[in-house]
Amino acid sequence: MPYITEERRMIQEQAREFTLNEVLPVANKLDPEKGDIPMDLRAKMAELGYFGILIPEQYGGLGLGCFEYCLVTEELSRGWMSVASLIARGNLLIGSQMMSEEQRARYLPRMAKGEFLGAFSMSEPNAGSDISNISCRARKDGTGYLISGNKYWCTFADGADYIMLVARTSDPPDPKRKHVGLSSFLIEKPRGTLPPGVKGAPIPKIGYFGWKTYELAFDNFRVEASDMIGEEGHAFYYATSGLETARAHTAARAIGLAQGALDDSIRYAGERVVRKAGKAAK
Repeated sequence: MPYITEERRMIQEQAREFTLNEVLPVANKLDPEKGDIPMDLRAKMAELGYFGILIPEQYGGLGLGCFEYCLVTEELSRGWMSVASLIARGNLLIGSQMMSEEQRARYLPRMAKGEFLGAFSMSEPNAGSDISNISCRARKDGTGYLISGNKYWCTFADGADYIMLVARTSDPPDPKRKHVGLSSFLIEKPRGTLPPGVKGAPIPKIGYFGWKTYELAFDNFRVEASDMIGEEGHAFYYATSGLETARAHTAARAIGLAQGALDDSIRYAGERVVRKAGKAAK
């Protein structure tokens, strides 16, 4: 069976039309101004189901796979890469695949509708993609945990409805097994602000506008045991598993961005040839 089926081609064409008509005009206006992605554009994306591409149909999603997810991502990136990245804030944000059934029933239907979008807080000043080097600590305290430490490069931390945080709940058993002892927590918060008690500031960027990327500081920030996603100490495996799809999504964004740049270059080159030919004829 060919990869591009009729159904997939329709998904691709719909995303391309949406990008040309809805995304690109907004991007041309707001990206130079470093403006945020507007809520009405998010609402239109939600109507098309873009936040629930990977979410099972039983929870209100489209129940599709990574191929369709990347098809839509490529097309959205042709207009504005940040918009293409926004759909990853739904679509089983990294770690969400390990939610309990009670958590899935509570969160996934809202996620699929674009009503419950998240930010992923894994990276730290001394731990980028080296997940095992995370030092942000979550210490047991009664019925919950107290989180202390710094996080870096948390995009959409203010605009999200929750932050998926990876922190260390126990020391590694030995230096060669630093990946052991990490846990994930889902921190609900008011949209448009950081969680009460968490400090942070936007990181200066030379691109990737449409939203802000934050450095965060946790100082004995309390979460409950019920906020934990999956089993304690197993978040390394959840994150690395979720990053497989996230990396395909990132590659699709790069392809779409390159396609958009190529389209613009070809169009510009064609216009220059026409103008030169016109002058020569005179």
